[in-house]
Amino acid sequence: MERITNAPRLDIRDLQVVIAIASAGSTSSAAKGLALTQSAVSRALALAEGKLGVALFERTPRGLVPSAAGRRLVAGAGAVLAQLAELESIARTDHPPLHVRLAAECYTAYRWLPSVVASLRERLPGIEVELQLERALDPVAALRRGELDIALLTTAAIKHPLLERALMDDELVFVMSAHHPLASRPHITRADLIAHPLVTSTATPPAEKKQFLAAAFGRKVPRLQVIQLPITEAILDVTRAGVGIAAMSEWIASAHVGTDLVIKRLASGPLYRPWRIAYRPESTEAARIIGEALAANAPRVYAGRRARA
Repeated sequence: MERITNAPRLDIRDLQVVIAIASAGSTSSAAKGLALTQSAVSRALALAEGKLGVALFERTPRGLVPSAAGRRLVAGAGAVLAQLAELESIARTDHPPLHVRLAAECYTAYRWLPSVVASLRERLPGIEVELQLERALDPVAALRRGELDIALLTTAAIKHPLLERALMDDELVFVMSAHHPLASRPHITRADLIAHPLVTSTATPPAEKKQFLAAAFGRKVPRLQVIQLPITEAILDVTRAGVGIAAMSEWIASAHVGTDLVIKRLASGPLYRPWRIAYRPESTEAARIIGEALAANAPRVYAGRRARA
């Protein structure tokens, strides 16, 4: 029997625990997604750090944030788990492919989700992923009715018997013309958002709008000048003309910024938006495989919360 050299110190469970903590920001929140107790997650983290001999997280007032070593581990861990899922799927190719129906609550996911799903179809022959765009308006209801197997959520709540696990974060940013009066500042303030029109999408769910406003302004939301447009291109055209400041996901904004558009963040701190993967109990294994693949391949994020500057 061939001897294995340079065996890794960490096992799959270690990687899953580290990813869950990085995504949730605390051991208590990670424990819910892993179906473990908080003490078990804390022990597992200490064990993983002991195996490596480095601290993987820093304790801050906002929760656990990956250290430099933690960021490097989490950045690659999602890909490792996705590759393992791929190997498992290939090993099971003598069985009929598992058919999975998938939709996302937030329309911004459809900027990258179709290409990732197409890649999954090639890499995971044991799973057939069908992207159902028509279920995006209310994916939780579709899950309850059995019309979906997996949904990507940002704000919608679920109830028993549906299950969920943390997936990743993205960041909401502000886009403005390079000639806008605020463009020369390193950051913008809440007062700036009140003084200038805010350009948003008509497709944004009400719950997501409420979440964004609470994150940006706290409990007391001021009266804002809001311009709503139906498509991203129109939002960017109006913003490019200097009419207002656009609020959108960074993975949309980053594809359009250049000499005429710039991205700004709030001086009070970044606006992170948590994503979850919700699923029917019978789709638990498929949700694990697809969740790991999505977290590893979604643009400009890794499988967890970014370190805060």
